[in-house]
Amino acid sequence: MKREIIIGTRKSGLAMWQAEWVCSRLQELNPDYSFTIKGMKTTGDNILDVALAKIGDKGLFTKELELALERKEIDMAVHSMKDLPTKLPSGLIIGAISPREYPGDVLVSTQKITLDKLPHGARIGTSSLRRRAQLLKFRPDLEIVTVRGNINTRIRKIEEQNMHGIILAYAGVYRMGFENMIAQKIPFSICLPAVGQGAMGLEIRDSDPEIATVINKLESAEARHAISAERALMKKLEGGCQVPIGALANIEGGTLTMEAVVASLDGKESIRLNLEGPVQKAWELGDQLAQRMLDMGAGEILEKARQENDIDD
Repeated sequence: MKREIIIGTRKSGLAMWQAEWVCSRLQELNPDYSFTIKGMKTTGDNILDVALAKIGDKGLFTKELELALERKEIDMAVHSMKDLPTKLPSGLIIGAISPREYPGDVLVSTQKITLDKLPHGARIGTSSLRRRAQLLKFRPDLEIVTVRGNINTRIRKIEEQNMHGIILAYAGVYRMGFENMIAQKIPFSICLPAVGQGAMGLEIRDSDPEIATVINKLESAEARHAISAERALMKKLEGGCQVPIGALANIEGGTLTMEAVVASLDGKESIRLNLEGPVQKAWELGDQLAQRMLDMGAGEILEKARQENDIDD
């Protein structure tokens, strides 16, 4: 009888798609095992009437899955890398990072108008402070509307809340089959993505070499290096997915090039820098870039953003 390996995931449509992709690939690569998906609800899934940034971001979409891992109720957890805090619980590791989908954001709209052509004062939906800050830097006249829920819910709210469009990650829109609603792939010059956006991470117990061997076949070394640099930057800045930090690392040959931005919530203050170096020093490069940004005042911008977010209704 084949050994059963249980894959844990959130129950949202996108999370289930990701887990099913992982399950299918692992089954192909490991025919001597059988794989089962176990869906769970996380804190972030249960609180839908409050902006994410208001309730903190320490494991909002990961904690329940990590507890199940620790209790050995599942053998691995599939996450969007952008949801994983930079500090994992003791005894857990990111065993594999999948090849990365296009990491950028997109404007989803029924009108197919690009950001620069939107009318003055256009209403744009997003729950991300990172997107809000960068959009307002590009177009200070936009009205940013907080929108939560899964992709289907957010798209439905475009008309329900009289919005001109919403901003989502390309990877999720593509995976859920809504490519036809993309009005624009937003240039990185306007909006840098969230740390780790576009890749899936497989979290496992560090004491489980058998599972580590099974999932290693899904590992993308390129995605691992790029996202390590981005996560190092976020860790140094003491940021998370609910603060206005954008970052993107790319690898060409043996060189890693990285760009990052920290911005105030109104977009009026921002620090944007880039750095390059050998890919083998990915973590150090992310750390160095963060330090340069801190030296230029990024810490003060982020602290002000946290305070404004706490008092903003």
